[in-house]
Formats: sequence, structure tokens, C-alpha cells
Amino acid sequence: MIRMNSHYKKLKASYLFSDIAKRVTAFQENNPGTPVIRLGIGDVTRALPQACVQALHKAVDEMSMDQSFKGYGPEQGYAFLREAIAANDFQSRGCAIDPDEIFVSDGAKCDTGNFQELFATDIRVAIPDPVYPVYLDTNIMAGRTGEFLEGRYQGIVYLDSTKENGFVPSIPAQSVDLIYLCYPNNPTGATATRSQLQEWVDYARREKALILFDAAYEAFITDPDIPHSIYEIPGAREVAVEFRSFSKTAGFTGTRCAFTVVPKDCRVFDENGDSYFLHGLWNRRHSTKFNGVSYPIQKAAEAVYSPEGKIQVKELIKGYLENAAIIRKAMAELGFDCVGGDNSPYIWVDGRSDSWEFFDRLLKAGVVCTPGAGFGRCGEGYIRISAFNSKEQVEAAMGRIAKALS
Repeated sequence: MIRMNSHYKKLKASYLFSDIAKRVTAFQENNPGTPVIRLGIGDVTRALPQACVQALHKAVDEMSMDQSFKGYGPEQGYAFLREAIAANDFQSRGCAIDPDEIFVSDGAKCDTGNFQELFATDIRVAIPDPVYPVYLDTNIMAGRTGEFLEGRYQGIVYLDSTKENGFVPSIPAQSVDLIYLCYPNNPTGATATRSQLQEWVDYARREKALILFDAAYEAFITDPDIPHSIYEIPGAREVAVEFRSFSKTAGFTGTRCAFTVVPKDCRVFDENGDSYFLHGLWNRRHSTKFNGVSYPIQKAAEAVYSPEGKIQVKELIKGYLENAAIIRKAMAELGFDCVGGDNSPYIWVDGRSDSWEFFDRLLKAGVVCTPGAGFGRCGEGYIRISAFNSKEQVEAAMGRIAKALS
């Protein structure tokens, strides 16, 4: 008899964004004359930068000729892309990251979900609340939690992120082994200062813990005092893995390219306390279960770092941040407290009511947001509004919301 992984039974019946999609579909079927403006999931709407498109075309042409055809590439990623990443995203900011510490993949979501495979099932995991669902759900699947009671899973150390602490959680009183952090944050849009991140790095070093740092939205940082990478913090190379993505930076949600940084200084420990280098473990997992991102897509990603690509990416980011400013201003004028939208494409709105109820009110106006309760117990009462759409659609959505809430 083939048996299932019983931990899957602990998962809530449906993934957050699947629930949203079902509600939106039902609304559209019942209201075919009302066009829907989507400001819910974090999917980009602008075309790829032309520098990336040109590089993609050229690479596809190479694949059409025997003499330049590429088959399986290196699992860790082509050197040309890893070298560009190391130089532009890290070394230019004073971070000592080498190309061979970078692993190219098809998505930060995949990597953050897969990375927990390297660790024992009985480790103590600390996860922020509210949080991007994949961090929690993959640990549930792995068997690191108990049952779901009163809005939370037993066995997880929840790090409350609230208005009172600026949506940056405090160091836990108890000892934990694995810590998930995401800044700029999804869903709240909050950012962490150098001193706040230094506290986490110092804690991880004391406890021999590991930080999984999701920096998928670092390109939206405009404040020069906010770090773009955990590796700008002294000591982080010993205790932190960083995840990055081209999805929001350059519109690669449909073409799929990301990367994970695993410094060679990072260690993990066995049941006897003996240490092992994490880099080698992730390389073993990565090369066993992944055959690499396609050559044309990696060439397109490399073009992000070309002079033309940098200019075009900045324009994309600028456009989305202008949308975010429009949303935040409109919601503030309606009397709602907001965070995010300045160094992030997300605006976290205190709806002063049940999250799903507020979601449904906006959906009746033809605007899709994301209910904060779907991100955790501390998200109840909030909604997340995404800036990923055209300026015209964002302005139209704000007009609909103002009318619906007036």
C-alpha cells in the first residue's frame, strides 16, 4: 500500500493565492460586465527590458546552429552570469561574495522552499508573522510542526511583526536554529536597518543558528541607509544564506531566473556537534535535483547588468514605485494607516476590519488585493496592495476604492 506523507494533512485546505483566484473567478462569473483590476499577487505587468529581449533573441539564434548549440549547462549556472552577479550585486557594495558561492535557479520561491531539505526535522524554526506562505508551508510538509491551533502551528517559533515594532520582529527569548527573514518585507513592505540586521546576525552566531534571508525585493530600496544584502552586515557570511530573484527586478516572473548565495564560511552541525560546510551540501542537493536554467534565459539575465540593462531596469522599478506612491497616498487620504510603498512595491494597509471582509468589499468594486490574514495571525485586519500594474490601472483602482469606501 502506497502511503502519503501525513504532514500534508496539516496544511490548510488551499494555498492563499488559490483561494483568492477562486473568489475572483466567482466574482467575474457573476459580474461579467465589471472588469477586474488586479493588485493582489506580486506578478509584474511590464515587458522585459529590451536589453534582455535582445540577449534572449541572440541566445536563441545560437541554439539554432550546431556550432553554437548548448546542451546541459553547469547546474550551478554559467560562469558569465555568476560573475556578473557577484561583481554587480555584491562586490560593488563591499560584500565579499565570489562567483562560485552563487547558485543560479528558476526561482527564489523554489529555493526558499527547497533549502529546508538540508536540515534535521527536529530543529527549532523561527518564522515571522505575517509571512510569505512558502516558508511555513514547506516546513509543515517536512514534518517540523504540530497541529494547527488557534491560528498557528504548534512547534514553530512565531516572530510577531506588528505596528508596535515597525513590522521588524524582536530577537526571540528562546534559542532557535533556523530563522527566516525577508527585507524589504513581503507582505508588509517594511525594511530593516543595519543595526536591526546586525542584532540578528549576532544572535545567529551566538546560537550557531542559520538565517535564510530573502532579498527578492532589494532592487526597490531607495533609501541609501538601508542595506541591500545581509552580507553588508559584519559576520553574516558565517550564518546567512541569501535568496535573490530577477522576477520583480527585471520582470522575469514568466521566464524564471533567480539565484541563491551560500558563502563557503557557512557551517551546519550534525547530532554530535561536528560541523560541515553548507556550501557543499547545497551543491550536492542542487546538482542532484536540478539541471540548470536554460542558456537563453541566463543570457537574458546577464543583460540585466549591461549598461543598457541597468538603465532599463531602473525605469521599470521607478514606474512601480510611482504606482506604490499613488496607492499609499490614496489610502492615507481615505484615513488608513499604511506601511511600505517607499522602498517596496507592496503597501500594507490597516483596514480596521476583518481581512477577508475588506478583500470582498474591494472585490465588489472590481479591485483585487490580498487579505493580510492569509499571511498569518498578525496579518488579520490588514490587506496588501501590490503596485504591479500600469499607472492607468492603479489610478483607476484607487478611484474605485475611494468610491466604494466613501
